Amino acid sequence: MNRSTVVIAASMVAIPMLLAGCSSMNPVSPTAVAALAPTKGSQVSGTVNFTQRGDRLIVEAKVTGLTPGLHGFHVHEKGNCTAPDGSSAGPHFSAVPAQHGGPDTPARHGGDLGNLTADSTGTAIAKIEVKGLSLGTGEDSIIGRSVIVHEKADDLKTQPSGASGARLACGLISKSKDKWF
Repeated sequence: MNRSTVVIAASMVAIPMLLAGCSSMNPVSPTAVAALAPTKGSQVSGTVNFTQRGDRLIVEAKVTGLTPGLHGFHVHEKGNCTAPDGSSAGPHFSAVPAQHGGPDTPARHGGDLGNLTADSTGTAIAKIEVKGLSLGTGEDSIIGRSVIVHEKADDLKTQPSGASGARLACGLISKSKDKWF
């Protein structure tokens, strides 16, 4: 066997073995992000990250400038944050007709994420897992929609929005660049 035949034969064995154990050839879960900007008169801002894991969406938020306590947190129908009061984002997003509820309520708007809890410094850090939303291309996709943080606690029952008050911050949900690791 000549030298080039040995190199080719070794490559035919080594490359498939390398690729089989290499996670760098598999894409990570789809992700999206929303940069929250304050509405008129508000100081609330932050970032919300979304990660798809099977039929669940992981929502991770860090929001600052809040008053201590609970604040309604929802995905809204329209990806439009141009109105000074955030009203251009429309109502809560729902791919199927439903009543308002909490993130664990069987019947709820898909965009009902419950509440953020701000600490004494006005910072809320949350991780929420929900079903009924995706980062795909189907009716349940939140790409191109908006996320809103509200002034008051969402009571998880009052129709149509949980009596959560004014919109303090709004952010457009945009798909993150696909990554390969």
